[in-house]
Amino acid sequence: MDMNNGHVNQAMRCLRGLTAAFFERVQKHNPGVSCEVVEVSPRDTNAPIPADCDLYLSSGGPGSPFDGEGEPWTLDYARLLDGVAESAIQGGADRRALFAICYSFELVVHHYQLADVVPRADRKFGVMPIYTTPVGQQHPLLSPFGDRLFAFEHRNWEAVNLDERRLGGLGGQLLARESRDGISKGRAILGLQVAPGVEAVQFHPEADRAGVMSWLARPEQAAAFKATYGEVTYHAMLRTLDDPRRLARTYALVIPGWLGRCFNEIAGPRGYAELPPIEDAPCPRFAAHCRAEDPPTPSARTPIPGEQVARGA
Repeated sequence: MDMNNGHVNQAMRCLRGLTAAFFERVQKHNPGVSCEVVEVSPRDTNAPIPADCDLYLSSGGPGSPFDGEGEPWTLDYARLLDGVAESAIQGGADRRALFAICYSFELVVHHYQLADVVPRADRKFGVMPIYTTPVGQQHPLLSPFGDRLFAFEHRNWEAVNLDERRLGGLGGQLLARESRDGISKGRAILGLQVAPGVEAVQFHPEADRAGVMSWLARPEQAAAFKATYGEVTYHAMLRTLDDPRRLARTYALVIPGWLGRCFNEIAGPRGYAELPPIEDAPCPRFAAHCRAEDPPTPSARTPIPGEQVARGA
């Protein structure tokens, strides 16, 4: 789901590439399964969100998470969240799952009233450390990273003052935050298991080197980063882009791991072969693009009659 409200962005290119790689993995282990991608942009078109997909990736986007309250797309999104969680509770072949990023994270937190979603005093942007909680270090989404990972952040809003009782009542868990102690570097909540089938992060695990470099190539963005964080931090961030243990590892493990794990949840009931764990190594796609260009859109061909289909939005 493209939540960028019609704005040009790098995120959808990255998500298309990750989806294409996931489809390749599925079909390598399940040659008879056809994978179909459905792409919708509900904020600017009010296009209905399909209810019959198996996996949903919901992107970040600009603006306030309170924009559009009461409009058809926000009501549709709320129904989707509740439907996905209910399907995950029931389990089986019809289980669905949703992964929410940045703006979508804020929508999810607001929908479930898990925390206060408030404007930041200033914009946070750049490649930043994300600190996992003890629970997050055991959760499959973030367990490969130990006590921290690095990811691209670009946000004017944040979720603070977590209602732990409400989160626990949904079956959720706090996975990551802005500071190890929850205070010193910022109070923002950065990662949640929200409810069965619904996981969400405030940062951008889909960001690749090409996307960040495209952002830094804009003089006003580079100047703003230096003014906010300093020249030394700017050059440290550039080095981070070439460190396989940092942004490249986040790109290679977070969303690909989620996709594989959620596919395996439905593999047994549908008679599919499960996917093996993601290799803990930089994904070739991370550094493969010298320019931030769109990879080919994953195939959306018409399935052969009787063919099994796995759908994702």
